[in-house]
Amino acid sequence: MSDHKNLITDYPPPADVCIMVEGTYPYVPGGVSSWVHDIIRSIPDVSFNLLAILPAGADTKMRYEPPKNLQAIQNVYLAPFQARRKKRWMWLRPFFNKLEEALIAFYRSPSLESMTVLSEVIRPYQDHLGWEELMNSRHAWRLFMRFYQELLPDASFSDFFWTWRYLTGNLFILLTCNMPPAKVYHSVSTGFAGLALTRAHIESGKPVFVTEHGIYTNERRIEINMASWIYEKPRISIQVDRSEKDIKSLWIDSFHAYSKVCYEASAQIITLHSGNQLFQKADGADPTKMQIIPNGIDLEHFGSIQREPNRPPTVALIGRVVPIKDIKSYLRACAILRDAIPVAKAMVMGPTEEDQEYFNECMRLIEHFHLEDMVTFTGRVNLKEYMGKIDINVLTSISEGQPLVILEAGAAGIPTVATDVGGCREMILGHPDENPHLGPAGAITRVSNPRETAGALIHLLSDQEWYDRCANAIRERVKAYYAIDDMKRRYRDLYVGFRDG
Repeated sequence: MSDHKNLITDYPPPADVCIMVEGTYPYVPGGVSSWVHDIIRSIPDVSFNLLAILPAGADTKMRYEPPKNLQAIQNVYLAPFQARRKKRWMWLRPFFNKLEEALIAFYRSPSLESMTVLSEVIRPYQDHLGWEELMNSRHAWRLFMRFYQELLPDASFSDFFWTWRYLTGNLFILLTCNMPPAKVYHSVSTGFAGLALTRAHIESGKPVFVTEHGIYTNERRIEINMASWIYEKPRISIQVDRSEKDIKSLWIDSFHAYSKVCYEASAQIITLHSGNQLFQKADGADPTKMQIIPNGIDLEHFGSIQREPNRPPTVALIGRVVPIKDIKSYLRACAILRDAIPVAKAMVMGPTEEDQEYFNECMRLIEHFHLEDMVTFTGRVNLKEYMGKIDINVLTSISEGQPLVILEAGAAGIPTVATDVGGCREMILGHPDENPHLGPAGAITRVSNPRETAGALIHLLSDQEWYDRCANAIRERVKAYYAIDDMKRRYRDLYVGFRDG
């Protein structure tokens, strides 16, 4: 895959639409990235810029062939980020006085209004502000100490320090980076991409909207609460008692604030299924702005897959090897499945390098259950080449949006066993308004329940009539409700309507 370095620039030309993503397209394959890629290339008469928000040190090798209507990619790197040292200016003291007032107002009462004030304070100095001024200067230190004393004076000083560096540092980065010019702005999540979307609306006055696959605040809450500490390196606190719960609450509250301002700025708040809308409303979304546009897939591409004959019964989890996918529950279910059907095989198809410690824990679990001859980690694969090798698609995730892999497997007539998260229930059991009702297309299980997962797998692999009913149900449901052409048409109507409106 070519790196296409000529697309990457800090000064993109004007485009019809700027899509904003965080940690995905075009550098991470699968899921949301595939969705963004399909949207861009399916609307060739609309020009696109891309704002890609990335962690420091991210691998920027292209995983997709950029569509011709993708004009430019601007990479923005999150903290910790060591920008080049900029010249100090005499206006720093009065600037920080204004910044402190605006920042306190934003954290106390996050809203589009308080975000606008904060943006207006920073904007006149944008070209002169860098990491040194905003985070490392003596004025920045005074600002930090003021917030520590006001927000969490009893918390671990070092924990608060690094939390401030990450959360407020990234807020500053997104308020000072160049903004790709466009007639319409579209974020594929809230969070940091949502902050950039809000700023684009404030500064340009252009229409903006957001599409949530999973609910960003929920996913961050899960990750934060699962963390034994927030940061990768152990730290020595200057206090004996650590207020870890308070620090975690600060993280969660910050991400809620980012979602709230994003929702306020957006003309449309889109998600993939009705279950997500309950969370959006709880996070402050205006119901009059909300709509559902389900995922769609290329029916012909996946429907043409031929099943490979003369092989052992095989199940597969297609996803990243990270805690939120709960690979460990899948492996425990595999151990129970192996006891019932000794010839069964299992695969984990997805990247293993994102969380090396978690991958190592999974490998130790395989060794503990003696699953070496049953389970294979394939790494990244071409799904079309592997779909014909599996009988059941499995998801044991703690959180999901509307997983494309259920639809992709379903188009090929492969049932799914999934946890009751995101849009999985609607895809597998059908929407309550489905007419005619097509019946189950697999099974829904409780989160972190390997025994239920294994039981559903055993049922499907042991009862051919049941398996065939589920396979037919998912194939027909995907065909009726999840065609990619419908999704593309609705997004094209949004882009063109906002652009020309």
